Amino acid sequence: MTDEAAGVCVYIGEALGSYGFGDAHPFSRERLDVFTRALAAAGLDQQVRLCKPVKAERATIERFHSAQYVNRVIHQSATGEGFLDFGDTPAFPGIFDAASFVVGSTLNALDKIMHGSCRRAFVPIAGLHHARRDSAAGFCVFNDCGVAIETLLSMYGQTRIAYVDIDAHHGDGVFYAFEDNPSVFFADLHEDGRYLFPGTGGADETGRGKAAGTKLNIPMPPYSTDEEFMQAWDRVEAFLHEAQPSFILLQCGADSLAGDPITHMQYSAAAHAHAATQLCKLADQYCEGRVLAMGGGGYNHNNIARAWTAVVRAFVGNL
Repeated sequence: MTDEAAGVCVYIGEALGSYGFGDAHPFSRERLDVFTRALAAAGLDQQVRLCKPVKAERATIERFHSAQYVNRVIHQSATGEGFLDFGDTPAFPGIFDAASFVVGSTLNALDKIMHGSCRRAFVPIAGLHHARRDSAAGFCVFNDCGVAIETLLSMYGQTRIAYVDIDAHHGDGVFYAFEDNPSVFFADLHEDGRYLFPGTGGADETGRGKAAGTKLNIPMPPYSTDEEFMQAWDRVEAFLHEAQPSFILLQCGADSLAGDPITHMQYSAAAHAHAATQLCKLADQYCEGRVLAMGGGGYNHNNIARAWTAVVRAFVGNL
């Protein structure tokens, strides 16, 4: 597909797939290959523009992260030793470059959308929503979602940014970074934090100060199905209609599908298809079609294939 005709951009390539922690770790490097094969098997690779990974500069990463923390990642990237958090996110040789490609690919997709060279985009190895400004967490080294939001705020002057998260885990790294920012409208459907990492995202967490009411956390009971998702999604749509965003970010973790080894949710890929479809409609109404989706979690390979291809299919079908 030519650049001019590209309605949907999808990022694949070895550099992006290098972000992973070994075969014994839930976040393995096979996840990108699983998605790439599924994309081709569905014929969707012929209906999108395939884009190569792009590496972020350090200054770009520091739009969200502290210089001290970036220094630490660089140091442990050289040694490949230890953990970057309290035991979930191990360092490995080259982890700084691998994480920089995640951020850079997300930012390149954002830039393409903002400059009109594509309408929607999907970055499968991205959506690392647990990383804080000064630390890693939950398999996430650099928070590409947070860097994207900071970029929309500072580089593009956007003042009504919607971040929607349907990963089974609460997007705490994004939520707390922008809890008091009234320009960021945050909506997160996640497994109740009383039963799952990171233990946050209560319904009473709705934003602070001038941002009160700009955040929507919907903790879902364990074993919730598509029916419960659809009911809760209606609240997300009402929230977004009120927000009238100028850009929509979607973190579409596949770990909320039935059969994930580390969560308890029971959705099917229909939940992801519905969310992506409805966000396209909202984007067409309020923000010139601008939707950027990031793969997020997901540790059952069949679920990754189903959920992420459902998102891409929805993007292609709703141009």
